[in-house]
Amino acid sequence: MTVAAGGGTHGKDTLYSERPSIRHRAQLNALRLAGSLSKRDGEEVKVFLIGDAASCAKKDQKVPQGCYKVEIMLHGVGRRGGEIGVCGTCMDARGIAEGELSDTTHRSSLEELTNWVQWADRTLVF
Repeated sequence: MTVAAGGGTHGKDTLYSERPSIRHRAQLNALRLAGSLSKRDGEEVKVFLIGDAASCAKKDQKVPQGCYKVEIMLHGVGRRGGEIGVCGTCMDARGIAEGELSDTTHRSSLEELTNWVQWADRTLVF
């Protein structure tokens, strides 16, 4: 299964705001679902972070108490064999260098996403 998590344009609210916007809650739910699916026998999971969701892959983020620790969520998917690609164009637009990515993620492209969509029997977009 391929799970694509995205977001809208840059805004003042973030994934770690006290009350995250609907688009950021969708990003969290996409990662929660990917984590759950990756625990199932026989499931292969590929996650593509695009738009504002690309910032989810930045390592060593300091998050307020009570917020989801996205890096831990991504590590869980990666440790269980899931692949996590981050849109390279979206990284560039947000000033995220490849060396700043969490170790279970990699710089990716629309070409890789296209391959994943063709590979998957199901694709969910958040």
